[in-house]
Amino acid sequence: QVQLVESGGGLVQAGSSLSVSCAASGRSFSNYYMGWFRQAPGKEREFVAAIRWSDGNTYYADSVKGRFTISRDNALNTMYLQMNSLKPEDTAVYYCAADILLWKLRYGGRTPSVLEYWGQGTQVTVST
Repeated sequence: QVQLVESGGGLVQAGSSLSVSCAASGRSFSNYYMGWFRQAPGKEREFVAAIRWSDGNTYYADSVKGRFTISRDNALNTMYLQMNSLKPEDTAVYYCAADILLWKLRYGGRTPSVLEYWGQGTQVTVST
C-alpha cells in the first residue's frame, strides 16, 4: 500500500522554528510532485509548498515565502518543511500530498479529493 506519514508537529511560541517531515512508502515518487498543505479550524485547506521530486524545483505560497523551506531526501524517501519565524496564523494541521500533476497540488486545497495521495496530517500550534 502507498502511505504518506507526517511527523514533527507540536506547540511552539511565535517567532520560533519547527520542522515537519513526510515519509513516503509503497511506490516510487520519482516522477511526482510532492507538497504541503495546511488547514486551520473553520478554514479551507490551503497550499503551502511543493517540490518536484526529480530535480528539486520548489514552489511556495506567498504567505510563507522567505520563512518556509521545502526539501527532500532521496535516500530516505522523505520530504521536509522547515518553518521559521512562525506566526499564530500558521497554526493548522499540516498535510503532505503527492500527485504526478503540479496543477493538482497548486489548487488541491480547494478540492482535496483530486490529489492522488494524502497523509493524515500533523498538528502545528503557534502560541502568541
